[in-house]
Amino acid sequence: MSKIIALANQKGGVGKTTSSINLAASLAVLEYRTLLVDADPQANSTSGIGFDPRNVKNSIYECIINQIDPHEAIIKTETPNLDLLPAHIDLVGAEIEMINLENREYKMQEVFSKVRDEYDFIIIDCSPSLGLITINALTAADSVIIPVQCEYFALEGLGKLLNTVKIVQNRLNPQLEIEGILLTMYDVRLRLSNQVVEEVRTHFEDMVFDTIIQRNTRLSEAPSFGVSVIMHDATCKGAINYLNLAREIIRKNGLLKDEVKAETEIV
Repeated sequence: MSKIIALANQKGGVGKTTSSINLAASLAVLEYRTLLVDADPQANSTSGIGFDPRNVKNSIYECIINQIDPHEAIIKTETPNLDLLPAHIDLVGAEIEMINLENREYKMQEVFSKVRDEYDFIIIDCSPSLGLITINALTAADSVIIPVQCEYFALEGLGKLLNTVKIVQNRLNPQLEIEGILLTMYDVRLRLSNQVVEEVRTHFEDMVFDTIIQRNTRLSEAPSFGVSVIMHDATCKGAINYLNLAREIIRKNGLLKDEVKAETEIV
């Protein structure tokens, strides 16, 4: 039975898609069978991992609206242990089409129930909104990671998202937990970055991951090559950050394998 983690923040540009792709790839590299789910109509996770959304025949949209078997939509990626359930532009219309469906908030959960036993982790890249697709992702997930950029308006909108999480917990998914707040786009040279880290840690304490994702050129380049940063340059800061995040999540959930234990002791 897999652990399902949604990455959500209604603010755009916080490193959500970058984190989804690279966390999923890191878990896969550490030999955990991982499914990356692109639940964003912009389909950036799909293109960022090397697939043209225009050529995607079956996607998460067909699984939700037409109830096709997710096995018909899942694609193997170049990264061993990493599969993708892609998105395409049709997902924009899914929210309108879902309005009259019975149990509309549980459609994604129904999709995952068909493949859940085949993976150790399912990572969902949510769209930058709090619409019905994101609500579906939070209803299907065991936990949510909230990426927050180390910039001036870092905490703006965070209260709204936490409130949405609370509503989902109360009404739709009592098991939903906050996996952690992930600080992204950290620039060691900027005093502002350090102030944001302090502020977020003061406000949210143990909810904040120890791992911080630093600004990194190789990390920014990787999507243009259609690969994760680990496949692009496994030795760069960005790759090391996301591997550390993956290890932190694995440890936190008590899912450490022997080889990861050994690697963690070495690092």
